[in-house]
Amino acid sequence: MKIAIFPGSFDPFTRGHEAIVRQALSLFDKVIVAVGENVGKNALLPTQKRVELIEQLYANDERIEVVSYSTLTGDLARKVGASAIIRGVRNTIDFEYERTLAQMNKRLFPEIETILLLTPADLADVSSSAVRELMAFGHDVSDMLPDGIDLQSCKRNI
Repeated sequence: MKIAIFPGSFDPFTRGHEAIVRQALSLFDKVIVAVGENVGKNALLPTQKRVELIEQLYANDERIEVVSYSTLTGDLARKVGASAIIRGVRNTIDFEYERTLAQMNKRLFPEIETILLLTPADLADVSSSAVRELMAFGHDVSDMLPDGIDLQSCKRNI
């Protein structure tokens, strides 16, 4: 079985992320969406809530598993038997950042490939940080989130 992990903070999970998962499923038997715990970021949603929302989105697809992690991505890939790390690329800035990560991962985990998948052009402007900012100013972001993601769950509890 060919397994890949798709790591990210997914705060919140967007239509762009959904498109990358769809592409990855055309290449792999199983995709593990790995929700990273990044203590350096001011998160909109707690890690466990992000995991729950993504699990609900893919509840009817046994090819997708959702986990949280707080280790190096390559260590998680080894632990779950993944042969690849999937990363989404929206633009040249993303590409340069992802290329650097891929090279470091290859140095540390030579048996694991990084595969960069292009975000569809109509979603290239969508990012979790943009969604968070628009929400903070009261804008509707429903067209940037998958239908299964509850907007009320994405709001800060202040």
